[in-house]
Amino acid sequence: MKTIKSILVLASIAVLMSCGGKTQQQAAAPAPSLKVTSLKKEDITIYNTYSTTMQGQQNVEIWPKVSGFVQNIYVEEGQKVKKGQLLFKLETQTLSQDAKAAQAAVNVAQVEVNKLVPLVEKGIISNVQLETAKAQLEQAKSNYNSISANIGYSNIISPVSGYIGELPYKVGALVSSNMGEPLTMVSDISSVRAYFSMNEKELLEMKKQMASTGTGISADASPEVELVMINGETYPHKGKIAMVNNLINSTTGSVTLRADFDNPDLLLSSGSTGTIKVPSNFEGVWVIPQFATVDRQGTKMVFILNDDNTVTTKPLSIVAQTDTQFIVSEGFEEGTTLVTEGVSKLRDGQTINPVK
Repeated sequence: MKTIKSILVLASIAVLMSCGGKTQQQAAAPAPSLKVTSLKKEDITIYNTYSTTMQGQQNVEIWPKVSGFVQNIYVEEGQKVKKGQLLFKLETQTLSQDAKAAQAAVNVAQVEVNKLVPLVEKGIISNVQLETAKAQLEQAKSNYNSISANIGYSNIISPVSGYIGELPYKVGALVSSNMGEPLTMVSDISSVRAYFSMNEKELLEMKKQMASTGTGISADASPEVELVMINGETYPHKGKIAMVNNLINSTTGSVTLRADFDNPDLLLSSGSTGTIKVPSNFEGVWVIPQFATVDRQGTKMVFILNDDNTVTTKPLSIVAQTDTQFIVSEGFEEGTTLVTEGVSKLRDGQTINPVK
């Protein structure tokens, strides 16, 4: 029995010594060596990105004003044309016959007027008959002019300079102004218009930045934007925000904007898609790496190094962010030392060995 008690006492002593040893080892553990950096104010430009669809400066549908069979097509799909260039000619045989008949009616009416004039002058007939004949003459001329105009409309010319689209109707097809699709489309892509949308908050921030520089949306000094094409390459020419539809869509909470880009090399086409990059400029701000932050109950925090090498958490007042950085406008002093390594394992009041 005494032997068993002795064993238990010895075991207890051993446990106590073991715990004491661990405590001493923990107490003696060196402070972790972690990288730190000194904060200084910076100027930075960040970009917000928006999907865009582009249209040519002008996309004009070509419709016939009169019905008729396509007699000739003078252009090819994709061909560059000039304003006033002849595109199509419609068959006008029937209209030509109508024009001859109308011209004959004009001649008959003119003969009638010529016959009545001397009779009125001699008082043989009343002036009413002459005025009636003159009215009939004017009606005949009007009818002839209308038919002549329709003959002119059979020659379909381009109203703008640009490039020909598809040609769905071939020679011999019967066309009219009531058909389902136009004869073709002429697209002027010397410059393109890129349409995109942003939410109300983003629009307000952009307007505030523009107001601070004294510029306006329609001014020459409006923000220059970049275009990332569908292949991932940045378009070589920058554009300008040229229009903001200030009517906010109540369903989506968004507003439509338009940026214009010169297209001298015709890289862009109507219907092209891409991404618009709109810059936001921040002056005198703190740029905090995201990897140097921790999230505490939805608030981003950083660890600040004190003079005694202990650390203290500090919440961030974030005004913007990039994929890797937070932009902070206030809350720090020049030269504040920020811990940039191992922050996920730190706690308030912990001592570290700073490494710059």
